Order: sequence, then structure tokens, then C-alpha cells
Amino acid sequence: MSNTKTTVASSTITRDLRQLDTTTDNVYESLVVIAKRANQISNNIKEELQGKLSEFASSNDNLEEVFENREQIEISKHYERMPKPTLIAIDEFLHDKVYYRNPSKEQQG
Repeated sequence: MSNTKTTVASSTITRDLRQLDTTTDNVYESLVVIAKRANQISNNIKEELQGKLSEFASSNDNLEEVFENREQIEISKHYERMPKPTLIAIDEFLHDKVYYRNPSKEQQG
């Protein structure tokens, strides 16, 4: 996923909806796939960030001893600059990097 983050635009861009339904033949089904993938990406990023920030957690819960750690701030800024999970998911979907299946379609066929 790390190489995807660098190639994905970090801001929202206008999309042609006709590109979204080329593989599913249904724009709504495509949006569901993208939404589910975006949730997966979001959860992965959240776990990764929590893991990195937990290294800085102190056993002291004393509010008077709050201090700023430069490394912790840099890690947080890095994650803030990353493209949003939805943008990553759309890029992956449009480049056929997302595996999905629709069980209801499989039963009909």
C-alpha cells in the first residue's frame, strides 16, 4: 500500500462516473466496493498510526507533565498529509487492484 500512497492525488478530483461501472456494470455496486475498500484502508492506517504513537505513550497520566515530542508530531503530520482512504480506494478500483465478488450474482449465473 505504501507505493500507492505516493501516486494517488492528495486532493479530491472530479471523476467520470462512466469509468466506475466498467467492471461491475453498476455504478452503485462499484461505489459499495470502493466504500468497503476505503474502510479497510482507513482501519489499516489507524492501526498503523496507533502502533507508532503507542511507542511514545508514557505510563504517567499526569497532566502537568505533558510534553511535545518532535518525532511524534512528525509522524502525525505525515499521516495528515497522506491521501484520504477514499482516494486510495478509488485509485485501486480504477486500476483493477481490488479483489471483490458479488455472491448474489454468482448464484444467479
